[in-house]
Amino acid sequence: MNKYYYNLLLIFLIFTNITYSQHLKGDTLNLGLDLTKIALVNQSDSYVTFPSDIGNIAPLMFEANISPSFIIRERKDARLMGVLTSQIIIRMYNENSYPVRTPSYIPQITFYYLVGDKTLANHTTLFGRIAHHSNGQNNDFYNEDGTINLLSGNFATNYFELGFIQTSFSEAHNAIKFFKSSIEMHPKSWMLSELHGKYSGFRWHNTFSAFKLPISDLKSDKRPNISLKVETTWMFDAINNWDTFNLDRLNVSLTFYYHPTFLEDIGFFVQFYHGMDYYNIYFQNKLDVIRFGLMTEILRF
Repeated sequence: MNKYYYNLLLIFLIFTNITYSQHLKGDTLNLGLDLTKIALVNQSDSYVTFPSDIGNIAPLMFEANISPSFIIRERKDARLMGVLTSQIIIRMYNENSYPVRTPSYIPQITFYYLVGDKTLANHTTLFGRIAHHSNGQNNDFYNEDGTINLLSGNFATNYFELGFIQTSFSEAHNAIKFFKSSIEMHPKSWMLSELHGKYSGFRWHNTFSAFKLPISDLKSDKRPNISLKVETTWMFDAINNWDTFNLDRLNVSLTFYYHPTFLEDIGFFVQFYHGMDYYNIYFQNKLDVIRFGLMTEILRF
């Protein structure tokens, strides 16, 4: 086994042990956080950006992430549940005729299993995901001059992801917290051969998110007023001849969300993103961007 796999497994096990051994407050609280809410809040957010990005991304009219979730479960209080998502990411470019180029299609199915006493505020959820990522094109990956064919080149990969979600309640801040950690693997036989050595097929994801509760009555049908999400990804496998600890392997994002009282299902967000471009065949671009827009917020108490 490649040394990178050993390093990742060791770090993952150490971090998991630390997370499980921490003392968590609020164990006796029942926040009404069933498996459905835990799963949906840890799915991809649906959003649309304003045409005001700051950074080195190409001028856009908007970027939109359309990520509806379809629940598969036996009953509402089930410990095991599936979520089917037909995720699509679209960029409309601020150019002549405002083209939409090579959308990202990421259909996926995720299974969640709630561990322990599901009536407590603090518990763990295990999950596994199988997904496909492509851009709906079928022309050659490379142009005649050897550059990547961004306009119509074929991009496709399949992957699976395994991880856990730790849910907890902060009495000091009256907030629900989620910590999610997972490994994502793209077997070489599941990827286009042109992606080998260029597109990372072995990644470690970590996400911390916190949702400030609107009022003390947790049974009210209210949404959190604000939330914060920090996401990191480290790419472990051999790509682009990078050294083991090359910081180009790191992707990081910070998202702040605000839900005003006069809006029902959407709110405003600002996000900073640094790292590899996640928009299918544009993956070799490096982004440092601040964006603003509208985002859905599904967590409701």
